[in-house]
Amino acid sequence: MATTELEYMRLPKYRRILHKFAVFFKSIPSGVVALIFAIGRFFRGFGTKTVSVFHDIVLTWKNGDYKTRISYFIFGFGSIARGQILRGVLFLLLEVVFIVYMILVGGGALYKLDTLGVVQTWTDEWGVEHVGDNSFQILLYGVMSIFFIIAIIYTWYVNIKQNKISQEILATGKPLKSGKEDLQSLVDDQFHKTLLALPLLGILIFTVLPIFFMILIAFTNYDGQHLAPKNLFTWIGGENFAAIFNFGGSKFASTFGEILVWTLIWAFFATFTNYFLGMIVAMIINRKGIKLKKLWRTILVVSIAIPQFISLLYVGKMFSDTGFINGVLMNAGLISEPLPFWKDPMWARITIILVNIWVGIPYLMLITSGILMNIPADLYESAKIDGASPWKMYIKITLPYMLFVTGPYLLSSFIGNMNNFNVIFLVNGGEPSDIALEGGAGHSDLLITWLYKLTVNQNNYKMASVIGIMVFVVVALISVVIYNIIPSMKNEEDFQ
Repeated sequence: MATTELEYMRLPKYRRILHKFAVFFKSIPSGVVALIFAIGRFFRGFGTKTVSVFHDIVLTWKNGDYKTRISYFIFGFGSIARGQILRGVLFLLLEVVFIVYMILVGGGALYKLDTLGVVQTWTDEWGVEHVGDNSFQILLYGVMSIFFIIAIIYTWYVNIKQNKISQEILATGKPLKSGKEDLQSLVDDQFHKTLLALPLLGILIFTVLPIFFMILIAFTNYDGQHLAPKNLFTWIGGENFAAIFNFGGSKFASTFGEILVWTLIWAFFATFTNYFLGMIVAMIINRKGIKLKKLWRTILVVSIAIPQFISLLYVGKMFSDTGFINGVLMNAGLISEPLPFWKDPMWARITIILVNIWVGIPYLMLITSGILMNIPADLYESAKIDGASPWKMYIKITLPYMLFVTGPYLLSSFIGNMNNFNVIFLVNGGEPSDIALEGGAGHSDLLITWLYKLTVNQNNYKMASVIGIMVFVVVALISVVIYNIIPSMKNEEDFQ
C-alpha cells in the first residue's frame, strides 16, 4: 500500500483503484472505534455534568433562604414571594398540570406499564360489554408520563436555579426583573429561545415520542391477534428480534434478508444511474453548439411538474400484461405473449429501476447544470492545450469536481432511495408477491414498503417496529461511515 502521495502517483491505474478500496475498508473499523469513543466521552461528560448538578442542588439548599427552600416543593414560590409573579405562576402552573395528569392518567399508566394490563374487555351472558384495560393506551400514556417526568425534573432544577440567582441578585442590592421585563426579554436578548421553543416542542411530541413508542412496540406481541382495545398485548422481550435474525428456521428472517439485499441494490442503482445519466444529459444540453437549450430543459422540467401520484400509477399500468407496452409489442408481432414485467422478480426489479431513471434524470439535470456552469473554463482550455481527450477531461476535471461538490447529496440521495416509498408502491406495489415471503412481501418490495404492508394489511405492528428499527440502524451505519470519509468532508479546505 502506498504510504506517500508520490508513491501513490507512481502506481499503475488499476493499483490506484485497489489502493482506494483498501483505504476505504481500512477506514471503516477506525470510524467505528471513533464512534465508540465518542459515545464513551458523551456518557463520561454526562456523568460529570450530573454530579455537578447534584452538587449545585445541595449547595443551593444549604445556602438558600426559606423562600428558596420552599420552592423545592412548591414550584415558583420563591419567585412569587420576591415579586416575580409571572415567572412564579408559570412554574406553579406546570407543577399543577403535572400533578393533575399523574393523578388522572399518568400514575395508573405507569403502574400498569410492566404488564400493559391484566383485565381484558369481556361480554357477559346478557350481552353487556365490560371495558377492561387498554394496552395501547397504557403504553402510550406511560411513555408520555416518562417524558413528562423528565420535563418536570428539568423544570424543577430550573426553578431552583432561578431562586438561587434571584437570592444572589437581591443580596447585592439590585432589583429583580419585573414581569414586563421578562416578556420584553423574550423578544429581545432571549428571542432565540422564543423562536426555538415551538419547533422543539413539536419535534419532541411528533418525532421523538412516536419513535420511542415504536421502539417499545418492538418488544411486545402487538399484532392482529392482540389488537387493542378488545385484546391485550404484553411484553415478550427480544423474541421479535430473534425471529428476524433466525435465518435458519424463520420465514421472517429469510424474507428480511432478501428484502434488505434488494433494498441496498435498489438504493445503489437508483442513486448512481440517475446521478451519472442526469449529469450526462446536463453536459449535452450545456455543450457549445447545442441549440434550444431552454426548450430541452423546459421539456425535462415539465415531467417534474406532473404529480408522481398520477405519472407513476399510469406507468405501472403501461407495463402490465394488458398495458400499452405489451400491446404495442404484440401488435407489431415482436412478441407472442405479454412480457412478465410485474410477474417475474428479475423483470420487475429491472423495470422499476428503469422507471426510476425516467423519474430522477430531470432532477439531477437541474442540480448538475448549475454546478457544471461553475467549473472554471480555464481548466478545460488548459487540458485541451495539453492534448487531453474529452473522456480524460471528464475523468480528471468534471467528475472529481462534481463528486466533491455533490458528495453529501449523493449520501442523502442513497438514504432517501432506501426509503423511496412512492416509486415502488405506486408503480407495482412491490409485485410479484410470493407465498414463500412472509408478511405479504413482494420480490420488488423495499423494507419501507414491506413495513407498510405489515401494518396496513397484516396488522403486524410488532414486526413492523422491528423492521423500522433495523432500517434506522442500517441507515445510521451507512451515514456515519460514508459521511466521515467522503472528500467533501475530509478535504473541504483543499477545494476552497
